[in-house]
Amino acid sequence: MKSLPIIISGIIIMIFGMTFQFQGQGIIGPESSFMYENQNWINNGMYIGMTGVIIILIGYFVEKKRLM
Repeated sequence: MKSLPIIISGIIIMIFGMTFQFQGQGIIGPESSFMYENQNWINNGMYIGMTGVIIILIGYFVEKKRLM
Protein backbone atom coordinates (compact mmCIF):
# COMPACT_ATOMS: atom_id res chain seq x y z
CA MET A 1 0.00 0.00 0.00
CA LYS A 2 2.09 2.86 -1.26
CA SER A 3 -0.77 5.32 -0.95
CA LEU A 4 -1.04 4.86 2.83
CA PRO A 5 1.09 7.97 3.58
CA ILE A 6 -1.22 10.01 1.34
CA ILE A 7 -4.30 8.74 3.15
CA ILE A 8 -2.76 9.32 6.60
CA SER A 9 -1.77 12.86 5.59
CA GLY A 10 -5.34 13.50 4.46
CA ILE A 11 -6.73 12.24 7.75
CA ILE A 12 -4.40 14.50 9.74
CA ILE A 13 -5.31 17.53 7.61
CA MET A 14 -9.02 16.71 8.00
CA ILE A 15 -8.63 16.51 11.80
CA PHE A 16 -6.87 19.88 11.82
CA GLY A 17 -9.70 21.36 9.78
CA MET A 18 -12.32 19.99 12.16
CA THR A 19 -10.36 21.32 15.14
CA PHE A 20 -10.11 24.79 13.58
CA GLN A 21 -13.81 24.78 12.76
CA PHE A 22 -14.83 23.74 16.28
CA GLN A 23 -12.52 26.34 17.78
CA GLY A 24 -14.01 28.99 15.50
CA GLN A 25 -17.46 27.99 16.75
CA GLY A 26 -16.29 28.22 20.36
CA ILE A 27 -16.86 24.52 21.07
CA ILE A 28 -13.25 23.67 21.93
CA GLY A 29 -10.13 25.60 22.84
CA PRO A 30 -9.24 28.36 25.24
CA GLU A 31 -11.26 31.55 25.19
CA SER A 32 -8.04 33.55 24.97
CA SER A 33 -7.27 32.12 21.50
CA PHE A 34 -7.59 34.43 18.49
CA MET A 35 -9.49 31.61 16.74
CA TYR A 36 -12.13 31.26 19.46
CA GLU A 37 -15.61 32.26 18.19
CA ASN A 38 -14.17 33.72 14.99
CA GLN A 39 -16.26 33.28 11.82
CA ASN A 40 -13.16 33.30 9.62
CA TRP A 41 -11.83 30.18 11.32
CA ILE A 42 -15.14 28.37 10.89
CA ASN A 43 -14.79 28.88 7.14
CA ASN A 44 -11.06 28.14 7.12
CA GLY A 45 -11.66 24.93 9.06
CA MET A 46 -14.26 23.79 6.56
CA TYR A 47 -11.92 24.47 3.64
CA ILE A 48 -9.02 22.70 5.34
CA GLY A 49 -11.23 19.73 6.24
CA MET A 50 -12.52 19.45 2.68
CA THR A 51 -8.94 19.53 1.42
CA GLY A 52 -8.15 16.64 3.73
CA VAL A 53 -11.10 14.64 2.39
CA ILE A 54 -9.95 15.29 -1.18
CA ILE A 55 -6.45 14.08 -0.31
CA ILE A 56 -7.91 10.94 1.27
CA LEU A 57 -9.94 10.26 -1.88
CA ILE A 58 -6.89 10.80 -4.08
CA GLY A 59 -4.96 8.27 -2.02
CA TYR A 60 -7.84 5.81 -2.20
CA PHE A 61 -8.19 6.08 -5.97
CA VAL A 62 -4.41 5.86 -6.50
CA GLU A 63 -4.37 2.59 -4.56
CA LYS A 64 -7.47 1.30 -6.32
CA LYS A 65 -5.93 2.05 -9.70
CA ARG A 66 -2.70 0.27 -8.74
CA LEU A 67 -4.63 -2.90 -7.90
CA MET A 68 -6.25 -3.08 -11.34
